[in-house]
Amino acid sequence: STCACVEYYGKALESFIKQVKIMSIHGKMKHKRNKIFTEFRKLAGGILVCTDVMARGIDIPEVHWVLQYDPPSSASAFVHRCGRTARIGNVGSALVFLLPMEESYVNFLSINQKCPMQEMKPQTNVSDLLPKLKSMALADRAVFEKGMKAFVSYVQAYAKHECHLIFRIKDLDFASLAKGFALLKMPKMPELRGKCFPDFTPVAVNTDSISFKDKNREKQRQKQLEQQR
Repeated sequence: STCACVEYYGKALESFIKQVKIMSIHGKMKHKRNKIFTEFRKLAGGILVCTDVMARGIDIPEVHWVLQYDPPSSASAFVHRCGRTARIGNVGSALVFLLPMEESYVNFLSINQKCPMQEMKPQTNVSDLLPKLKSMALADRAVFEKGMKAFVSYVQAYAKHECHLIFRIKDLDFASLAKGFALLKMPKMPELRGKCFPDFTPVAVNTDSISFKDKNREKQRQKQLEQQR
């Protein structure tokens, strides 16, 4: 749903999946967008992590799956996203992930967009990659900061969803969400002010001590810290 989420999960998938080409694209890339899009179209196979910037007006031949990890902000965007697959006589599948409290969105889409959907049973053979993502954040400040930004942007986007009667920010389980983002600690943001999260355990590490793997960025950070002192 956001550029920050694309940056974070795109980076994560690059580490998790080595045999497949992973590419990321979002609206803030501007000049690089066309280059990435052209490169992806030429691939025999791959994964494109993207925002709704790719939801309409583009044609990539033989997209087998459209995975909607975040529910789209509008019902029409849902149909446009699905339309990236099964084009011109080809077969394809589209999947949207919903929380139990969001399931009435299925009926809403059925009525609003005349879009019939069926439930896919949860997969049993899934791998828990969150510990690895947490380790990546502990080893590189860039990953830690990307995760924090992604979480904040997700919550802010959720709060602005046009179907706010279904997607209720006050009912969102922030602790589980933070675990799903593999956060090391809860960020400071207005939406979390005054709330307690007994189900979320922050890491017993001073996150200020996490350094950038990029030596130049770390040198710059240390310089800023020295100035603050």
